[in-house]
Amino acid sequence: MIPFDAKSYVKTLSAAPGVYRMLGTHGEVLYVGKARNLRQRVSSYFRASGLAARTRIMMRQVHNMEVTVTHTESEALLLENNLIKSLRPRYNIVLRDDKSYPYIFLSDHPFPRLAFHRGAKREKGRYFGPFPSAFSVRESLNLLQKVFPVRQCEDSFFRNRSRPCLQYQIKRCSAPCVGYIDAATYAEDVRHAVLFLEGQSQALIEEMVGRMEEASARREYETAARYRDRVAALHRVQERQSVSGEGGDADVLAAVTDQGAACVVVTFIRSGRNLGNKNFLLKISEETDVATILSAFLPQYYLGKPAPTAVYLNHAVADRDLLEAAFAQEAGRRIQLISNARGLHRRWVRLAELNARDALRRFLSDQLSLRRRFEALQEALALDALPERIECFDISHTLGEATVASCVVFTPDGPLKSDYRRFNIENVAAGDDYAAIAQALTRRYRRALEQEGEDGSRLPDLLLIDGGKGQLGAAQGVMRELSTASIRLVAVAKGPERKPGREQLFLSGQRSATILPAHSPALHLIQQIRDEAHRFAITGHRQRRGRARNTSTLESIPGIGDKRRQALLKNLGGLQEVARAGIEDLVRVPGISPGLARRIYEMFHDVEP
Repeated sequence: MIPFDAKSYVKTLSAAPGVYRMLGTHGEVLYVGKARNLRQRVSSYFRASGLAARTRIMMRQVHNMEVTVTHTESEALLLENNLIKSLRPRYNIVLRDDKSYPYIFLSDHPFPRLAFHRGAKREKGRYFGPFPSAFSVRESLNLLQKVFPVRQCEDSFFRNRSRPCLQYQIKRCSAPCVGYIDAATYAEDVRHAVLFLEGQSQALIEEMVGRMEEASARREYETAARYRDRVAALHRVQERQSVSGEGGDADVLAAVTDQGAACVVVTFIRSGRNLGNKNFLLKISEETDVATILSAFLPQYYLGKPAPTAVYLNHAVADRDLLEAAFAQEAGRRIQLISNARGLHRRWVRLAELNARDALRRFLSDQLSLRRRFEALQEALALDALPERIECFDISHTLGEATVASCVVFTPDGPLKSDYRRFNIENVAAGDDYAAIAQALTRRYRRALEQEGEDGSRLPDLLLIDGGKGQLGAAQGVMRELSTASIRLVAVAKGPERKPGREQLFLSGQRSATILPAHSPALHLIQQIRDEAHRFAITGHRQRRGRARNTSTLESIPGIGDKRRQALLKNLGGLQEVARAGIEDLVRVPGISPGLARRIYEMFHDVEP
């Protein structure tokens, strides 16, 4: 085989836009790229230094190249996208997403139906979406059924009914098939459903509140109660959607990287409503940055499918103008890529980035088996044997109120949830975490010692405590008293900066703290167990505090009089819905200022610093 003469080849290239393909020994395509100037771009691969490690590895495998000249850079982008999708080169970031997106379909019928739809839009009617997944469509349809009794059955089923089906009996359909509702009333329910799907839920709530008041004034209390229930249900839906008060269609993209992997989250905003997320997990080289990932992701994702007028990004891309031009050319309208979002849009971007980090964290967690992490922990802590049972304790309270201790159990096979326990801490000073830890450990292990051998209960090989030296000292005192001092104790403190990866481990029998590397599998296991204990404790604390606060009334909040209390109950649909509402929901109630809304919210929720 004649060796590839890179210098001679580059001299033959045009300075025009185009697409280049790196070929391997057997002609396989290793990489596809686009260029504004083919000669300059291709020559950059053959310089003596400055190439990333992954690129150097690829170039050692290149035995030939092919180029295609195009008229414009936009044409090059389209061709590059098609080649990547068809060839799936090894060294490209390849988006593996061949599925069409689902919609909610409203049929063109005297008594229209709402239905799940995927594929070509052949049937007459309206299509709402797209949604990120079939689950999100079915969830939305389920929520709509609870609020608006619009049928969801097939037309053939509808035409052949002689009596109402189960959906009518459970109040999820008004039975138009057997004439239980007239066309005008049914059309009103359909109109309300369309308003909701168009993102006008707040206007719909205000309309229903007005009708509720009118029905109440006429003493039609059953009708008023029905509108009240719909208002409450709509508020619950608004909470799930997380976005309200602003219409329009947009997508929000956030990319994050860690340990040679990347996650891109696409959040779908339609008519001002958050329809959910779709996650894309990608394998990348360590040096690949977020801007490069987004530049590769955007054309593969949007070319060939409808795009909203605005796409918000968590990082700027170098070829934004080119991408906007290509998307606009395909869509026939302007499409903006926005990386400096403000206000509500910035909140969307932060939420998408939060979801991306969470998805990537879970993905990386799955890549390394739990048993390997246990083995790494044994080595890091110099344990005599692999710990077969690890228990972790955490304390949760709000300024000393409703203190709850949690105990979670992990084995090399995963969490053993049947052995999880919670302890309501009593008779300790408010905020005394040392006494709370001591009480929880005493109750846990005194019972375990009494029952050992009777129901399979056993003591842990390793005991983790969420805290520092103080918590460790309290735990050691209890274990000595119970004659179980042989159990290895480790207190997990978050460190002075409270950043993940900087945890300090205080081990029984050692004076100084141990700090494991941030990439250590042993530390990842400790973090996983600690976070699970934290989650379990907070859940129990909120339940306990909620039971204690159910006896409280809105009048106990400074600034809430009879009129404001009535306004809250009327606009939000009852006390339970007030307790569930967010600050933004509370501010929309007439007479409730932002400061008062925050006081109401803090009455019913944890507010972490």
